[in-house]
Amino acid sequence: MEAETKKTEAAEAEESEKQEPAAEPQQTAGQEAPPEEPKQEPKDAPPEEPKDAPKEAQPAEPDPLETARKALAAKEKEYLYLRAEYDNFRRRSAKEKSDAYSSAKADAALKFLPVYDNLERALAQGCQDEAFLKGIEMTMNQLKQVLESLDIKPIDAVGQPFDPKYHNAVMHIEDEKLGENVVSQCFQTGFVMGDKVIRFAMVQVAN
Repeated sequence: MEAETKKTEAAEAEESEKQEPAAEPQQTAGQEAPPEEPKQEPKDAPPEEPKDAPKEAQPAEPDPLETARKALAAKEKEYLYLRAEYDNFRRRSAKEKSDAYSSAKADAALKFLPVYDNLERALAQGCQDEAFLKGIEMTMNQLKQVLESLDIKPIDAVGQPFDPKYHNAVMHIEDEKLGENVVSQCFQTGFVMGDKVIRFAMVQVAN
């Protein structure tokens, strides 16, 4: 009985020794500790920024007042440009309108000038019937008034120095009584409207 009890106690002691972990060997005095293995940092980890590193300056937000001023200046510039364009257009339109009116008036007056020429020839021929002659004179005077109301005036020719701006010389004569290059006779009266010649005077020039 005693022998079996001892065997049982020995078996239990072996099992307990197997279950307990082996104790780490204690470092004896004078024995150096094994070097610690360096810790490996993960390869993909980003580098740590130094704590005292300056932060990047953030862009300042635009000033609403300054933005409004710039927009107002741009609109003002656009307004001045449009105003100048409109002024030019208004002047150009007024000039075109005036030129068109003057041209139309001159064209209409040219249609009446042959009537003026015929009345002038009739007065130059004369007539024994005084009443008839008086009627021609009144018609001629009325036609002159109409032309003058349109700012159309006859060109002075006879006795005036020849001026190619107003006279169209069709004949030349030698006359000691007249000066050099003087208009001696007018075959057809010329007319001007303002500064514009609508018909040149057909003249004869002396010397």
